[in-house]
Amino acid sequence: MLVAGFPADAFGTNCYVVATAPGEQCVVVDPGIGVLDRLDALLAEHRLHPAAVLLTHGHLDHTFSVAPVCGARGITAYVHPDDRELLADPAKGLSMDLRQLFGGRLPYTEPEDVAELTDGATLALAGLEITVDHAPGHTGGSVLFRMPGAGSPWEAEQICLSGDVLFAGSIGRTDLPGGSMPAMVTSLREKILPLADDTVVLPGHGPATTIGRERTSNPYLVEAGGASPAAPTRGW
Repeated sequence: MLVAGFPADAFGTNCYVVATAPGEQCVVVDPGIGVLDRLDALLAEHRLHPAAVLLTHGHLDHTFSVAPVCGARGITAYVHPDDRELLADPAKGLSMDLRQLFGGRLPYTEPEDVAELTDGATLALAGLEITVDHAPGHTGGSVLFRMPGAGSPWEAEQICLSGDVLFAGSIGRTDLPGGSMPAMVTSLREKILPLADDTVVLPGHGPATTIGRERTSNPYLVEAGGASPAAPTRGW
């Protein structure tokens, strides 16, 4: 199994590619701002052929390059329906300061082929079996992507691409349009905490971690049964 990625220059958003092996089809996860050249280089290095783009949520720092990546290859973008409107109008998910930062300088269109994700679905893409967990809180349509991790660099039983739901030591902010701290706490309790301790977490920002590490050290998971100790600040 091949799992590779890199942080975008803008906002450090992690873009990942996952495949069964070099030279095979792959899925691209969260192609953000300014990633096209580095993504093309990564695909060429491993001789990979994208079969689909998976979006953990609809924020622009995770979706900015989805249309060109899909359009150049005629492939489908997958997003939860609660965040689909952000593909065509990403300003709906931005805070006022971010709207002012980007203004009207970023032309944006929805990819030609978009498929909507459903909670609990299993996607068969590029030879992979990918389970979708709807985990709202950061946005209404945030999802986790889980898949078997045997043969991965970590030799884990399971890998979880968590987007901006869970980070090493923190969680995604919930104060942007579509965000909800009560929904986030429910997602942490019902979608994150039940995962096995050796599950490797590949977050939308920052380094990889494991569920076991976060279960004992992440204050938001420790407090998932009650009030959060502070307002999270990572991600958009």
